[in-house]
Amino acid sequence: MALLCYNRGCGQRFDPETNSEDACTYHPGVPVFHDALKGCTKGRHNSEKPPEPVKPEVKTTEKKELSELKPKFQEHIIQAPKPVEAIKRPSPDEPMTHLELKISASLKQALDKLKLSSGNEEDKKEEDNDEIKIGTSCKNGGCSKTYRGLESLEEVCVYHSGVPIFHEGMKYWSCCRRKTSDFNTFLAQEGCTKGRHMWTKKDAGKKVVPCRHDWHQTGGEVTISVYAKNSLPELSRVEANSTLLNVHIVFEGEKEFDQNVKLWGVIDVKRSYVTMTATKIEINMRKAEPMQWASLELPAAKKQEKQKDDTTD
Repeated sequence: MALLCYNRGCGQRFDPETNSEDACTYHPGVPVFHDALKGCTKGRHNSEKPPEPVKPEVKTTEKKELSELKPKFQEHIIQAPKPVEAIKRPSPDEPMTHLELKISASLKQALDKLKLSSGNEEDKKEEDNDEIKIGTSCKNGGCSKTYRGLESLEEVCVYHSGVPIFHEGMKYWSCCRRKTSDFNTFLAQEGCTKGRHMWTKKDAGKKVVPCRHDWHQTGGEVTISVYAKNSLPELSRVEANSTLLNVHIVFEGEKEFDQNVKLWGVIDVKRSYVTMTATKIEINMRKAEPMQWASLELPAAKKQEKQKDDTTD
C-alpha cells in the first residue's frame, strides 16, 4: 500500500517495503522561496504527518497594548455650508427715484461751445425761418431722404410712424414690429407708413430716435452705456427702483431716446448714479447682492408661460 511522504519538498507516495536510505530527496530546514530550488538532502521517506503549528494565544492585556500602538485619528463631522438665501425680489410698484447725474468736464465744454443748453439768437432765427435748405434730412423716423428742391415737397415719404423699441437684444419699430438683433439692419428697415416729408424742426418738434447701447457687468455692478452725443442734463432724466429702470435722454438739441427696462436682478438705488459725457451716458447700477446676472432684462412672463406650454405639448 502506497503511503504519502511528509518530508518537506517531497510529497510523493512510496512503498514502505522498498523505502531505502536514499529514496527521498527533501529539505531538512525551513522553506525559503527562491529560484524554485529542489531538495538538497537524501534519506528515507516519512509517512508521519507533522503536527500543526500552535498559534500563540494573545492575552487581553496584550490585545489592549496592541490597540494602543495603532495610530489614533480624531473624527470631525464636516458640515456643508448653509446656502445663502437670495434677496427676495421687491415689488415693481416701489416708488421711482431719480438717479444722481454726474456731468463730466468734456460735456460741459461741448455744451458751452455749441450753446445748446441755453440756445442763442442765431438758432432762434434759424428755427423761425421757414426756408428749407438743400440737403436737409427728413425728420420722419426711418426716412433717409434729403431735401433737393421743390420736387421734394411733392415726394411721398415712406417712414415709421411708431417709436423704436429695444427689448431683450431685439430692435424694432412699434408700428410694424419687424425684429432684428443687428443695429445697422434696424436702421436700414424701410418704413411701413406713407405720407409727407417733415423737413423743418418747427414742424417736427422732438424726434424720438434709436441710440446704440450696450451693457456689461462686474461682480457688484451693472453698467449700461448709451451712445448719445451732447446730451442735455436739464432735459434728461434716469429714474429707477429696485427692479425697474426708465431712461429719457435728450441730445443734440432735438433728439430723444427712451428706454424702459425690467431688470433681471435687484439693484441698490441709493448707490447707483449716471455719468454724462460728451459722447455717451453711462448708467452705473449697484447690485443688491454680488451675483452674475443671466441678462440685463427679466424675460417676459408670457414668454416663459409659452415656453412651458411648448415643453408640455
